[in-house]
Amino acid sequence: MPPKKSITLTEAELRLMKILWQRGESLVGDLVAAMPPDNALAYTSVLTTIRILEQKGYVRHRQEGRAYLYSPCVAEHEASQFEIRHTMQRFFGNSRERLLLSLLGDGDVTPEELHRLKEAIARASDDRTGEL
Repeated sequence: MPPKKSITLTEAELRLMKILWQRGESLVGDLVAAMPPDNALAYTSVLTTIRILEQKGYVRHRQEGRAYLYSPCVAEHEASQFEIRHTMQRFFGNSRERLLLSLLGDGDVTPEELHRLKEAIARASDDRTGEL
């Protein structure tokens, strides 16, 4: 789990993390080259951002010759769970129910999504009953 001093990822940090999660260990130049053209960052911006991510505990580096190779040390699933818990705490009083009701209440949920959600809730309920 990311350290407490790092609450959330900025948009630029998240863009770099997504590239690292996809590519794995990378040089800063590789990260710059992998950025989508419509959201490209300059080499120095990527370097600054990757160093911030390292300070926050999301990435680590190893030196190979004169170059630093950066790799993620927080899994994408772990980071997304942290973000969801943080949002749930800030906006929904730590209530999963309020969070889900908010998502369902926006009117954009398709019947297929609703069906999958019902199945997931039923599975979660069955899993909990089996633990007793």
